Amino acid sequence: MGLYEDLLERINERERVTVNETVLDHHSKGIAYHEPRKPDVVVFPKTAAEVSAVLSYANNRGIPVTPFGAGSSLEGHVIPVAGGITLDFTLMNEIIEIRPDDFLAIVEPGVTRSQLNTALKKHGLFFPVDPGADATIGGMAATNASGTNSVKYGVMRDQVLGLEVVLADGTIIHTGGMAVKSSAGYNLTGLFVGSEGTLGAFTRLIIRLQGIPEATNAIKVSFPTLAAAAQTAAAILKAGVGPGKIELVDEQTIAAVNQYKQTDYPVAPTLFIELSGSVASIEEGTELIRELCITENPLSLDVEEDSVARAKLWEARHHAAFAIQAAHPGKALLSTDVCVPISKLPAAIAETRKLVDEYGMTAAILGHVGDGNYHTILAFDPTDAEEMKRIEEVNTRIVRYALSHGGTCTGEHGIGIGKRQFLYEEHRDSMPLMRGIKQLFDPNGILNPGKIFL
Repeated sequence: MGLYEDLLERINERERVTVNETVLDHHSKGIAYHEPRKPDVVVFPKTAAEVSAVLSYANNRGIPVTPFGAGSSLEGHVIPVAGGITLDFTLMNEIIEIRPDDFLAIVEPGVTRSQLNTALKKHGLFFPVDPGADATIGGMAATNASGTNSVKYGVMRDQVLGLEVVLADGTIIHTGGMAVKSSAGYNLTGLFVGSEGTLGAFTRLIIRLQGIPEATNAIKVSFPTLAAAAQTAAAILKAGVGPGKIELVDEQTIAAVNQYKQTDYPVAPTLFIELSGSVASIEEGTELIRELCITENPLSLDVEEDSVARAKLWEARHHAAFAIQAAHPGKALLSTDVCVPISKLPAAIAETRKLVDEYGMTAAILGHVGDGNYHTILAFDPTDAEEMKRIEEVNTRIVRYALSHGGTCTGEHGIGIGKRQFLYEEHRDSMPLMRGIKQLFDPNGILNPGKIFL
């Protein structure tokens, strides 16, 4: 029998094993520029036992297996570069249990962020990691995703308390637990989070939750210079205000957004800040932020508390990538995500703007000021070899600048296909240990091959 027929014997419903060309094409790519590659077959498991059966079969025959969630990854994590089987976890989307008194939930990997937060709302709770896309919880854990809320709540690794994982040979293991802390042995949960499907497939996650704040507001402040905006951000962080979000957008990006959205925001470096907590703490924090901003002579300062008005105030931040894409219809996007020490962020953003101007490129540059992570969003034609070469040169120079200043090649997108060389440059001395861990968990190399390692 062939691969398709063998898998039908392990999955009870015929429609959950497919070689349909449209389905294969959907599973051949993420949302970034990496070259697509179709799997040979797509399987939609519903239970850990089914995942175990598929992995055991594949491991015995040396067949590659690539996990797939919402398909929103940016570094080609879900592309089955060696073909084989794609495991699509979207049917494993049950919220198994919500324990509001313990501030945790137990979910299957295909549960999406918005699905979870809708269910949590009636309990006065929410899940804080927001990578932008409506990604699955399993996919977010696989890449150690974060986003704008990380300055207050941390990254995905801070939210995952425990895992059920199916290993390459089909063995099902459990890591961590429901306690908020533990000193029991090696932190295998932390090892699996961010492993990008190369060590095992998640089938259940225990995740930490947060209480919905009593009040929230949004503050947008424009400054005469990038340095003034950055200095104010540093002052806010040092003052102990504890913003939920604090983002920096440069003036060229604001100009692109104005053209895209027909808005009239001041074309200047801009801070976007969100405060959340009690009404009294919001009022005190807002007044302190006003005082700190005044010392840098802001061009404008807007505060909104209404949810609709808050959303509009954040448009320039959230729509920057769309603005760049709209200005270059039909082109692909590359989004860098280097992270540097917080004190180095203003200089890094300034150096990046200088670099893209030197290459004559249009770019959106956005910084998570609170944690030193920033994105440069570039539009390009992936079929133009010369343009691809220039894009790769710019990307390389951005990454190497970050590495030379104590930073990392990826703050939240992961390594995938696109950053394998940079991982080696960043962690040259520990790469043998990483390869040894991969060999231990996946001796036949079937789990998401072609990712992380060159």
